Amino acid sequence: MQKLVLASNNVGKVREFKALLAPLHFEVISQGELGIPAAEEPHHTFIENALAKARHASEATGLPALADDSGICVDALAGAPGVYSARYAGEHSNDAANNQKLILELGENPNRSAHYVCALAFVKSPNDPEPIIVQTRWYGQILKEAQGSNGFGYDPYFYLPELNQTAAQLDSSHKNQVSHRGQALRELIAQLQSQANQSV
Repeated sequence: MQKLVLASNNVGKVREFKALLAPLHFEVISQGELGIPAAEEPHHTFIENALAKARHASEATGLPALADDSGICVDALAGAPGVYSARYAGEHSNDAANNQKLILELGENPNRSAHYVCALAFVKSPNDPEPIIVQTRWYGQILKEAQGSNGFGYDPYFYLPELNQTAAQLDSSHKNQVSHRGQALRELIAQLQSQANQSV
């Protein structure tokens, strides 16, 4: 098994990545397990932040590293909250405060279009000149009232017209099939498998 450090301390995310990457013979270890502090995220794009986090984790461990940066972009707010999704209402805000600010900012605007974004970055080493980078979108609309109790973040307000449900009304397995992170992981895994086949 090839060890891989995941630049995240999110327990659910670590569990998900471990299961998905096991068939590729990766043993996934979170940076928190190794005592590595979180990287700075000073950039204005998801891809730059994901790459910075992956390089930081690889530098600290000498191992291949995988990082993601994700959030929600709302059309009527010029793409906000964007990379600031987790701290939209302030540096130490929570989901409830972030959602409250989002609904307040949108007000009665009839344009409720939004999309989740997930950027993944995989590096073999800190200075890998060919990182694998994937970015995917999940389209929906922002509701005025929360619906559903699953998921996290903006999920209770993120409505999917084709499913007539919010992301918070989907069970976890269905969400993983259609979400931005599920899409990105499948694309990343396909690229890793392709590279592995080429090197055989």
